[in-house]
Amino acid sequence: MRFLFITLFPEQIEQAVSHSIIKRGIDKGLIEVSCINPREFTTDKHRTVDDTPFGGGAGMVLKPEPMVAAIRKAKEALPNARVIAMCPGGRTLKQSIVEEYAHCGQDIIFVCGHYEGFDERIFNWVDEKLSIGDYVLTGGEMPALIIMDAVSRFIPGVLGKLASAEEDSFSTGMLEYPQYTRPVDFEGLVVPEVLRNGNHALINRWRRKKSLKATYKLRPDLLPQEVIDAIHGKVPRDMKKDEKKFYAEVREELAQEDIEGE
Repeated sequence: MRFLFITLFPEQIEQAVSHSIIKRGIDKGLIEVSCINPREFTTDKHRTVDDTPFGGGAGMVLKPEPMVAAIRKAKEALPNARVIAMCPGGRTLKQSIVEEYAHCGQDIIFVCGHYEGFDERIFNWVDEKLSIGDYVLTGGEMPALIIMDAVSRFIPGVLGKLASAEEDSFSTGMLEYPQYTRPVDFEGLVVPEVLRNGNHALINRWRRKKSLKATYKLRPDLLPQEVIDAIHGKVPRDMKKDEKKFYAEVREELAQEDIEGE
């Protein structure tokens, strides 16, 4: 998969992709990363890419001429790519969007903003706007790198096992269950017995409970209403007996944890 960054600071991208999993993906030929600097398309001696906003106001706005020229150049290199502008006014990144990008069969062109943002006309050459959250950063490079990292995890061969990405938090619709490794006992903190007994059915049940309880406590917005109802004891008549037992156990454990936390 190919990622192309339209950025005023290509060195920021080059530095970020020279480490860890992304670098290994590049070395294996699974990921390609390149940059285009809009300053290459300026015509004045100062290589100006911004100007003051019409109507007044603080800050500077990225000019349409160099930005659109850079997008056109990027599309020549990656004609099937999706063009994504990083800006606070876009839809907010979620795991479902990451997986959509990973499986869409398209390369990605990131348009990274700076200063007070883009001239609005630039968006005529953009497929969508995307934000990573309700806060403002200095530029669009870090958000774009976050998205590339998240998407790359779903490219076969980038991670040791694709299952690692598919089992991560949010991929299952819930927060991830706790993980443990050796030693069994660390300063009196012991790995749960269920994870050491080799019974995979019990392990999976324990992990599902932990994920569900963590999501219920910390991110209930991720859970469908019928799951929340089941936790509260409102189970449909046609629910299987084992599922009813599972939700009863979750409900009891949550109640006990509330008592212990008081």
